Amino acid sequence: MRLYDVLSKPCSADFVQVDGFINRTISTGSQQKIEIGKVGLNFYCEQCGDTRTFWSNDKIYCVGVSSRQISIDCVLQCGCGTSVAVWFLVESYADEIAGLAPEVRILKRREKMSEQVRLVKGQYAGYAELLNKAEQAYRDELGAGSIVYLRKIFEQVTAQVAQASGIACHDSKGNPRPFRHLLQDVDSQCAIIPKEYSANGYTLFGELSDVVHGDYDEQAGIQKYEALRRLVVGVLDNVVNNKEILSAIGLLGWNQDRSNENDQA
Repeated sequence: MRLYDVLSKPCSADFVQVDGFINRTISTGSQQKIEIGKVGLNFYCEQCGDTRTFWSNDKIYCVGVSSRQISIDCVLQCGCGTSVAVWFLVESYADEIAGLAPEVRILKRREKMSEQVRLVKGQYAGYAELLNKAEQAYRDELGAGSIVYLRKIFEQVTAQVAQASGIACHDSKGNPRPFRHLLQDVDSQCAIIPKEYSANGYTLFGELSDVVHGDYDEQAGIQKYEALRRLVVGVLDNVVNNKEILSAIGLLGWNQDRSNENDQA
């Protein structure tokens, strides 16, 4: 396996053995060209309107950080020419990064997004941007921040479906209804919660809220993020796949970007 194989996959805490790619330890701050193959990562390209593999060119350079770590900057391009800058922090097991077959892992990866490139597909209309922000916060190790965006999505899509379906979001005095009651009414009428956990829809909101309100630390938020994201995306998928609901929501302005609404939790 070569280093490009590791760089082209999601970050992992596991060390993986790769072919040697530098012949000597690089001093801190020094730069060296490395032969590792082309790095390829998937992003949603707005110009192509689809998820595409963005590739680096053959010229990749690294900068020495320590005897165990190097920093790699590269630019990946879609076939249409749209590009995204990506940074990796690569760490070796023990002091062997310059070895013949070092064991390495990607300690951190950061992407510099543009309006033309997204981390997730744009199929969720106005919620794609919130999903992107959640994913970026997670990759920046902001556990609570990533969960804030997931909760916001869950709240907003529930309210949107309620409005589209004629379900009251406020009580007779004009106050917002408790979310538990609103969610129950929406789900009983429109089945937005996937059937696999339909009995625990409010439990999902409780998990999201616990992280936001400080009942968990940042690390707990990071550990729970992927599972919670899958559940929230499951709700969005149910809404997207219900053409009647989606049509009604579209008429209400769901296709408008809602990412800047209620930025405060």
